[in-house]
Amino acid sequence: MMDQFKIGLALFIFLAIPPVASFMESVMVIHMHMQMPMLVIAGLLMAPFFQKQFPNFFEKWNENGIPGILLFIIIISYWLLPRTMDEALSLTSVEIFKFISLPFLAGVPLRDSWKKLSDFSKNFVITLFTIVFLGMGFLYIFVPVQLCNNYLIIEQIALGWAFLLTAVGMIVYLLYVAFVDPSEYE
Repeated sequence: MMDQFKIGLALFIFLAIPPVASFMESVMVIHMHMQMPMLVIAGLLMAPFFQKQFPNFFEKWNENGIPGILLFIIIISYWLLPRTMDEALSLTSVEIFKFISLPFLAGVPLRDSWKKLSDFSKNFVITLFTIVFLGMGFLYIFVPVQLCNNYLIIEQIALGWAFLLTAVGMIVYLLYVAFVDPSEYE
């Protein structure tokens, strides 16, 4: 567990190093589909440390996993907005909030909640994000205006295709879960 925390903390620190952060934020697809998920992964890796340090908090606050997964959904939804990506590049306070919210308000609650959720709830969350990613993909590809002032329209279109490709991957997973019985392969 401590090794996992150290890896998560090292990843978090690495992502926060100004040249690394600047590079990752310089390309729209890398900003949205690499830096932000890696910050969530850093939180996922650090979560067992916080769960061990504050067990009563997680048991009381997130007993069935629903509050934690709702917080995760709210934080991720906020960071999917084009304006927040722009503001993260323009306002230091929003940049700091990104580095706090994604690991600690999205990654940690996701790790704590996921094992507590039923299979139906897990598939609901994945379905929700599949629909959102499809919508975001079509928005970024087909909207006739530049959504983010800090990125070119061609980068916006590339991000749209990345959203659609991610959604296709989630659809494949959901189809697999719906039609394949894992017990047949044990």
